[in-house]
Amino acid sequence: MLMHITSVSVPHPHSLCELGIPTETNPIVSLSQLTYRKCNKIYGEKEPADYVYQVKSGAVRSYKLLRDGRRQIGAFYVSGDIFGLENGSLHRSTAEAVVDTTVRLIRRQNLDVISGSDGALAKHLLRMTTSNLKHAEDHMLLLGRKTSIERVAAFILEMDERLTDAGILALPMSRRVIADYLGLKLETVSRALSHLRKLGILGFIGATHRQIVLLDRQQLAGFDRQN
Repeated sequence: MLMHITSVSVPHPHSLCELGIPTETNPIVSLSQLTYRKCNKIYGEKEPADYVYQVKSGAVRSYKLLRDGRRQIGAFYVSGDIFGLENGSLHRSTAEAVVDTTVRLIRRQNLDVISGSDGALAKHLLRMTTSNLKHAEDHMLLLGRKTSIERVAAFILEMDERLTDAGILALPMSRRVIADYLGLKLETVSRALSHLRKLGILGFIGATHRQIVLLDRQQLAGFDRQN
């Protein structure tokens, strides 16, 4: 595992509320902090789910490899997001740094023990699990029923809710990574983004076009609502 890590901090005590996790007792727990370089694995599919993670900076993707070698990305996690919370003892997917990324981690066993006597934490963990299931269901609908332009519109709206700062959506992931998330070819994603720009729905900043200005959210949402 150490070959994937660029830096490791000595565990320090923190309260769960510092991490944005609601509790009744606000217990002090020991947290480690690890930094991974771009494209390095944080944990693998079917590895023991001994830790729960929170993104401090950067971005993380979770994915499965299909039998033909293609990669299907299931979710992205950005600053403040918690991931790695499984309903079993093993991870169901692989988690990887999209860019140089720093994460905090806490032993899952510690959370389980605390939640046994802390109703607020238990409810929060349940909501997180339910939210992950809902996202998985929504993603299945996106892949199975929506056109390419609808998928791209849905992705931009999702990221807009989570990443937009000062009216600019700064994407940490490349178009190829977006294509793997949406189940599309790279060229199809590029054409869809160009089409949305021609319609005056969005604009690009910079040579990489990873900074997006949303000019007409209502019209963009109209594409996402199409069936």
